[in-house]
Amino acid sequence: MKIFNKTLLLTAGLFLSLNSLKAQLNPLTSQYYNNTYLGNPAFAGYEKGLNINAAYRKQWSGFPGSPSIQNLTFDYGKNKAALGININFEKSGLQGQSRVVGTYAYHLPLNNEGKTLHFGLSFGFTNQTLANGDIVGNNGDPLAVAYNQRETYLDGDFGIGYTSNKFRIEASIPNLKTFFKKEVINLADQSTFYTASSYKIDINEGADGIGIEPKVVYRGYRKLKNIWDLGTEVTVINKQIVLTAIYHSTKSTSFGLGLDYKKKYLISSFYSTQTSALTSYSNGSFEINLRGRF
Repeated sequence: MKIFNKTLLLTAGLFLSLNSLKAQLNPLTSQYYNNTYLGNPAFAGYEKGLNINAAYRKQWSGFPGSPSIQNLTFDYGKNKAALGININFEKSGLQGQSRVVGTYAYHLPLNNEGKTLHFGLSFGFTNQTLANGDIVGNNGDPLAVAYNQRETYLDGDFGIGYTSNKFRIEASIPNLKTFFKKEVINLADQSTFYTASSYKIDINEGADGIGIEPKVVYRGYRKLKNIWDLGTEVTVINKQIVLTAIYHSTKSTSFGLGLDYKKKYLISSFYSTQTSALTSYSNGSFEINLRGRF
């Protein structure tokens, strides 16, 4: 019986590790269109005034401890300068990660036609822990205790971007600590860079108008193959109904539906199919995003 229990625990552990790895390869879908500050600190305060975003994602899996993400951002822009706070909590199996960073962004207009350069730098801390209370067995295991006694480390992100009335191109380097000191966290799925480009197409205006914004994203990860994302956002009825579809080169797809009431209050939901390696174990993930502009 003891051998059976150990085998079962080992199998579950391996699955959750794989599940965690694949989950991290698909960031919050809201970062592609709804809250681009998540992917690039240069876009904190891009929309003037105070912006508050909240997102939650849970993977639909029959296994306990399936991955989940909770995120909350505040960003405020006035004139050329902007400030932001990005708070993120992730949990997968026994492992949890907390990350809190503050951001300073600067938006430099190049002319009166909407052409602008954007720069952003985030600085804060990241902490990783194991949930000892959820360990089946000896939760006082020296390895688990030592893991939780590791020091919280300083971290940050850097990003740049260029926008016009129609066109946007951007690039960012997340996890600056591990970018300069790769031995700090030895994770295979650590994000190394994020780049994106999009173009807005407006077809008429008002209630009968349609807006289309195709987007191409290229993301890098340590020790893994880089990922392409090809997406499109379509807005109708005075740009208040938002439809989103994104294909990921991990052979998964994300679909979204949202209501942007008066372009001030947004509620949207996303469903992402599972990556091809895990379609036999899980039926994807569900995400909800709320945003207010003041």
